[in-house]
Amino acid sequence: MIGKLFDAPRRLPAGPAALLVLAAVIMLTAMADSTMQPLPATAPADRFSAERALVHLKEFAAEPRPIGSPAGRRARDYLAGQLRAAGLEVEVQRSVGARSAAGLATFGQVDNIVGRLRGTDSTGTVLIAAHYDSAAMGPGASDDGAAVAAMLETVRALRGGPGLRNDIVLLMSDGEEDGVLGAEAFVREHPLGKGGGVLLNWEARGVSGPSLMFETSANNARLVETFAGAVPAPRGHSAMVEVYRLLPNNTDFTPLTKAGFTGMNFAYIQRSSLYHTAGDSIAHLNRGSLQHHGSNMLAMARALGGADLRTLDSDHDVTYFRALGTMITYPGQLVLPLAVLALVAVAGLAVLARVRRLLSLPRLVVATVSAVVPLVASAALAQGLWELLVAWRPAYDLMGGLLHRPGPYQAAIAVLCALTVLGWYVPLRRRLGPAALTVGALIWFAGLGLLCAQVAPGASFLFALPALLGALGCTAAVLPRTPAWARAAVAMLGPIMAAMLLPSLAGDVFDGMGLALGGVSALVLTLFGLIAVPVAEPFLPDLATRPKRAAGLAVPLTALVLTAALVAAGLVVDDFDAEQPRRTHLAYVMDAGTRTAHWVSADADPAPWTRRYVSGHDTSALPPGYARGTLWTGPAPSINAEGPRADVLARTSDTLKLHVTAGKGARSVTLRLDRPISHATASAGRFGSVSVPVTGTRAGTWPSEIRFRGIPAQGVRITVRVPDKDRIRLTVIAETDGLAAVPGFAPRPADLVAATREDGDLVAVTRSYTLGAATSAAISRPNR
Repeated sequence: MIGKLFDAPRRLPAGPAALLVLAAVIMLTAMADSTMQPLPATAPADRFSAERALVHLKEFAAEPRPIGSPAGRRARDYLAGQLRAAGLEVEVQRSVGARSAAGLATFGQVDNIVGRLRGTDSTGTVLIAAHYDSAAMGPGASDDGAAVAAMLETVRALRGGPGLRNDIVLLMSDGEEDGVLGAEAFVREHPLGKGGGVLLNWEARGVSGPSLMFETSANNARLVETFAGAVPAPRGHSAMVEVYRLLPNNTDFTPLTKAGFTGMNFAYIQRSSLYHTAGDSIAHLNRGSLQHHGSNMLAMARALGGADLRTLDSDHDVTYFRALGTMITYPGQLVLPLAVLALVAVAGLAVLARVRRLLSLPRLVVATVSAVVPLVASAALAQGLWELLVAWRPAYDLMGGLLHRPGPYQAAIAVLCALTVLGWYVPLRRRLGPAALTVGALIWFAGLGLLCAQVAPGASFLFALPALLGALGCTAAVLPRTPAWARAAVAMLGPIMAAMLLPSLAGDVFDGMGLALGGVSALVLTLFGLIAVPVAEPFLPDLATRPKRAAGLAVPLTALVLTAALVAAGLVVDDFDAEQPRRTHLAYVMDAGTRTAHWVSADADPAPWTRRYVSGHDTSALPPGYARGTLWTGPAPSINAEGPRADVLARTSDTLKLHVTAGKGARSVTLRLDRPISHATASAGRFGSVSVPVTGTRAGTWPSEIRFRGIPAQGVRITVRVPDKDRIRLTVIAETDGLAAVPGFAPRPADLVAATREDGDLVAVTRSYTLGAATSAAISRPNR
């Protein structure tokens, strides 16, 4: 019982035609998922114009503006002034934000900008949120300056039209890059943060690409319906929502929705190699991405601003995705029935094929189980390729897989996926039969659709719909009354649906996760290959013909040669230069007590410029508790810096109270303790006090760490709960942005940028203490 589900009447044209159809579907899907054309400043006043938004962006996003920096304060003043000039009620909320992680408590003095445009007959609040701070390593033109500039252009367009029914509140938050500190303070302290409403949050993880609606709050049915009907170019799908809900990542969307807001999260994610670097600049910002962000923002503000927000409640999520430019949605109640229907359809196909003696049950079982081989092999090969690339070019490791021009490497992974699928299909088709292998692949899709229906309903469509259409199409092809000319066409229904969904998903995964997790994209591509591989059948010899050994080796050898050529091309086109800079980490560390200073780098293989400063791995002379992970070090000249201070205010059996100052010019301070802590409180006088629980310990350094970003000149009070110990060692690190103040420092060449590690490009002046058990400030003894 070895047979084909059907024979194409004309094999020679049928095979190329099927391949062309799949290629055309993939290309049309990519074209339909593109971004928008930017509109000029002369665009109608009621439209969003990227060029008008750029005028604002150039005013505040030309330099890094981390929390507590002078550039951050200048941006705050400009943005608040623009909102006031537009006629909004504006408040700058000054507070202390907080966040905890394993062994870490992060605090920061935040200046949130809150603007309010009151509605004519409000049924609730529409909160439009983005953060105006940037990472310290770059100007953050995309992350998140573009969204903030879009907010100003959106306000201009709204003010020029009829008044909206509902209140529009704009939150330009501070301190997002250091742990969503501004959004946390907003929902904890501000009345508008406590009141709830509908949230539209805007982000970026790259400098290009369409604006994707990638996350929603639970029970999103009415929100997605509004989104699909209101925006001119909806992008994104419900599988993104499911994936992001499972990841540890967060944005301002996380604390805002936890506080009761319902809403949607938007971002563009292409060219992510420039994310959090100096390359996230206005020069590199794709104007179409800004236009897409802003057009969607304006459309959603108008739609929600005029709606009765009380009717947006729902009790379920919806599945949504785009097929050749059309947004398709269906309610969550249909997810499980469709998955079950797909499984029934595949089972029916298997029975029909068995009745027609095209397969046997044992062969079908073996075919289904054996499909795990190409899935595992492709993921392993993709991850192995990344390890080889890092071994060949260690600087890739600092980029986390987010490369400048990864196209050839991605193509190499696609070739490897095709090789694993063909390497599974071709040898087994003679032993198990094409019918068994085709049905076995559909069983995988139906099973994954059913599994997702239980654990991630929004992603079930990726597998259930191709399985359902594939089973129905193949069933029609097997039926004797189906015309011979139509059999190949109907059998393509499953592969065509998969071509609309899976290659674009693999591209999104490549953009968001990079080659360091290329195995995930490889799994997606291999699944597509499993359902599409019958397209290769017209190119293969008849089952009765014994293939020649040379012909059997031709495919794998060709694939391996092509892979090698693509990797070689990638090493050429993705080499480092001024347009595609390499990342490097460098910091300056000085012990304020001994005045001993060192350069420090966490690079695995430092660039020649970095090697001017570091020469070995000896970390013994670094301040206690400073080192984290494997470091390169080198001697450095001392600088005239006051350094931090930590005065003990009180010490009880389990509580330590400190007054901490960072010294003149320092923006932030970090405390590291050689004991675990369970709770931390920071008080910044009139700016407020906040406490967080702390669990777990830090990895690769002392077990506990406390950070305060944007520390006031007068310092802060830090209270920690620490186990009752006779002796506690404490190192306080005052951090100042930039290395130009260090004698002998030469700026990086154009082909290097600062790495994204948070302690890079900092002057770190430390002071270490040994704290005894007495309950007096006098027990604080700086180490010399």
